[in-house]
Amino acid sequence: MADLESSDSASNAAPGVTGSYTGDSLALKATVIFCAGLTIYNGIELVVLIFSTFSRYATVYFWSLFISSLSLIPYSLGYAFKFFGTLKGNAKWASLSLLTIGWYVMVTGQAVVLWSRLHLVVTGGSGSKILLYTKWMIIFNAIFLHIPTTVVTFGSFGDLDTNNFVKAYNVVEKFQMTGFFVQETILSLIYIIATVKLLQGSFRKKSRQRMNLLVTINIVIILLDVGLLSIEYASLLILETILKGVFYSIKLKLEFAILGRLVSFVRSGQREAVECASDNTGTSSFSGQRIHTSQTRSMEQDLEEGHTRHLEDMSQTRDTSTCVPRRPPQSQGSSGSQIPFKEMISEQ
Repeated sequence: MADLESSDSASNAAPGVTGSYTGDSLALKATVIFCAGLTIYNGIELVVLIFSTFSRYATVYFWSLFISSLSLIPYSLGYAFKFFGTLKGNAKWASLSLLTIGWYVMVTGQAVVLWSRLHLVVTGGSGSKILLYTKWMIIFNAIFLHIPTTVVTFGSFGDLDTNNFVKAYNVVEKFQMTGFFVQETILSLIYIIATVKLLQGSFRKKSRQRMNLLVTINIVIILLDVGLLSIEYASLLILETILKGVFYSIKLKLEFAILGRLVSFVRSGQREAVECASDNTGTSSFSGQRIHTSQTRSMEQDLEEGHTRHLEDMSQTRDTSTCVPRRPPQSQGSSGSQIPFKEMISEQ
């Protein structure tokens, strides 16, 4: 267990801080190899899934999901090279650079993924404020949590005033982990609360089941973050660093589960709208907005074009599932979020 722990002394600090691992624990070496390999495999699989699923790429959701998945590879390779001391001399900085770049993109990229799908569930003026505040929260944390951690990480890995850098690292590392945990928890809780509100307006049992599953998945994501933070506060640095890649790859895979459920929810929402309109008026129109059965067929065709199209359609049609008249389209200068998903995120 001592091999896993960090220390305030440079001479006793964990190899995850000051250099490569010099112990003889075969179990620890096997764990690092296994976790690094699993993370790289998940990263490659996610990239393949993304390009086989999406047919439209001009969205924040697609790019944040793609780049976050891709970052798993340099993150794991960088840590494996650093842990085993594969690169010698000045080349050792390349392993730390790979690890740091992968960490930047993996952590903040995951936050952008969570933020981009908030557009689907938050509406109106309050929704626009939520999107704005959370966007600036991500930007602020990316600057004030990543950069200080990078400074103390590189300082601890060098030969100049190493003791002080190690002491600072052990404080800053826990602080940034807590900060990113709070950030992702806030984004997930906003999504959960907004989803619960949507559930109150849905009268289809299957729709409610799908949305309940979305809530459950988001709770699992929070629990993964809690587990990672607990390992960090237990000062199990090597375990925390290598498991971080695995946990983030699992969270990105859960995004695909969420994506599929959102598509199903959109399809059922379209059917609810058609049925509700027919029951109320005997036709497929209500409150000045016509709902054509061909629209439902169009949704079926959209499935073949990729999930991104459905995410855009959902932002336009989700209000119909409650049989409540939709407000007329807002002017271009309005701050509401009742505009297509793609347009909203391109304007952000």
